[in-house]
Amino acid sequence: MNPFFKQVYEIVEQIPYGKVISYGDIAKILGRPRAAREVGRAMRYCPDGLPWQRVVMADGSITGGTFADIRRGILESEDIVFKPDGRVDMTVCRWLGG
Repeated sequence: MNPFFKQVYEIVEQIPYGKVISYGDIAKILGRPRAAREVGRAMRYCPDGLPWQRVVMADGSITGGTFADIRRGILESEDIVFKPDGRVDMTVCRWLGG
Protein backbone atom coordinates (compact mmCIF):
# COMPACT_ATOMS: atom_id res chain seq x y z
CA MET A 1 0.00 0.00 0.00
CA ASN A 2 1.12 3.54 -0.74
CA PRO A 3 2.67 4.89 2.52
CA PHE A 4 0.91 8.26 2.16
CA PHE A 5 -2.46 6.55 1.67
CA LYS A 6 -1.80 4.47 4.80
CA GLN A 7 -1.17 7.66 6.80
CA VAL A 8 -4.40 9.17 5.46
CA TYR A 9 -6.37 6.10 6.52
CA GLU A 10 -4.84 6.19 9.99
CA ILE A 11 -6.22 9.72 10.44
CA VAL A 12 -9.61 8.90 8.92
CA GLU A 13 -9.92 5.98 11.32
CA GLN A 14 -9.73 8.43 14.25
CA ILE A 15 -12.45 10.87 13.16
CA PRO A 16 -15.06 10.78 15.92
CA TYR A 17 -18.79 10.35 15.47
CA GLY A 18 -20.43 13.74 14.86
CA LYS A 19 -17.29 15.32 13.42
CA VAL A 20 -15.79 15.83 9.97
CA ILE A 21 -12.40 16.80 8.60
CA SER A 22 -11.43 18.31 5.26
CA TYR A 23 -9.05 16.84 2.72
CA GLY A 24 -6.77 19.83 3.29
CA ASP A 25 -6.84 19.39 7.06
CA ILE A 26 -5.64 15.81 6.66
CA ALA A 27 -2.86 16.99 4.34
CA LYS A 28 -1.77 19.61 6.91
CA ILE A 29 -1.75 17.05 9.74
CA LEU A 30 0.53 14.89 7.59
CA GLY A 31 2.92 17.79 7.02
CA ARG A 32 2.00 18.15 3.34
CA PRO A 33 -0.32 21.19 3.28
CA ARG A 34 -0.52 21.25 -0.52
CA ALA A 35 -1.52 17.58 -0.85
CA ALA A 36 -5.31 17.83 -0.46
CA ARG A 37 -5.82 16.31 -3.91
CA GLU A 38 -3.59 13.40 -3.01
CA VAL A 39 -5.73 12.87 0.10
CA GLY A 40 -8.75 12.84 -2.21
CA ARG A 41 -7.06 10.24 -4.37
CA ALA A 42 -6.40 8.10 -1.30
CA MET A 43 -10.04 8.38 -0.29
CA ARG A 44 -11.13 6.92 -3.63
CA TYR A 45 -9.49 3.69 -2.47
CA CYS A 46 -10.55 3.90 1.17
CA PRO A 47 -10.67 0.48 2.82
CA ASP A 48 -13.98 -0.83 4.09
CA GLY A 49 -14.79 -0.06 7.68
CA LEU A 50 -13.37 3.47 7.77
CA PRO A 51 -15.67 6.49 8.22
CA TRP A 52 -15.07 7.76 4.66
CA GLN A 53 -18.22 9.90 4.82
CA ARG A 54 -16.60 12.17 7.42
CA VAL A 55 -14.07 13.63 4.95
CA VAL A 56 -15.49 16.70 3.19
CA MET A 57 -14.32 19.78 1.29
CA ALA A 58 -12.85 22.70 3.27
CA ASP A 59 -16.02 24.73 2.80
CA GLY A 60 -18.19 21.85 4.03
CA SER A 61 -19.30 20.74 0.59
CA ILE A 62 -19.91 17.04 0.18
CA THR A 63 -18.13 15.32 -2.66
CA GLY A 64 -18.68 11.86 -4.01
CA GLY A 65 -20.59 12.22 -7.25
CA THR A 66 -23.36 9.66 -7.14
CA PHE A 67 -22.46 8.88 -3.52
CA ALA A 68 -22.95 12.47 -2.30
CA ASP A 69 -26.58 11.85 -1.31
CA ILE A 70 -25.61 8.65 0.52
CA ARG A 71 -22.81 10.50 2.30
CA ARG A 72 -25.16 13.30 3.35
CA GLY A 73 -27.68 10.80 4.69
CA ILE A 74 -25.04 9.06 6.77
CA LEU A 75 -23.74 12.38 8.09
CA GLU A 76 -27.26 13.48 9.01
CA SER A 77 -27.72 10.24 10.94
CA GLU A 78 -24.49 11.08 12.82
CA ASP A 79 -25.93 14.44 13.95
CA ILE A 80 -23.69 16.50 11.65
CA VAL A 81 -24.98 20.07 11.46
CA PHE A 82 -25.68 21.47 7.99
CA LYS A 83 -26.02 25.07 6.84
CA PRO A 84 -29.13 26.13 4.94
CA ASP A 85 -27.19 25.90 1.66
CA GLY A 86 -26.49 22.18 2.23
CA ARG A 87 -22.87 22.39 3.32
CA VAL A 88 -21.59 20.95 6.60
CA ASP A 89 -21.22 23.65 9.26
CA MET A 90 -17.46 23.38 9.66
CA THR A 91 -17.39 25.80 12.61
CA VAL A 92 -19.49 23.31 14.60
CA CYS A 93 -18.39 19.95 13.20
CA ARG A 94 -14.72 20.28 12.18
CA TRP A 95 -12.28 17.88 13.83
CA LEU A 96 -8.59 18.70 13.58
CA GLY A 97 -7.07 15.52 14.87
CA GLY A 98 -5.69 14.66 18.21
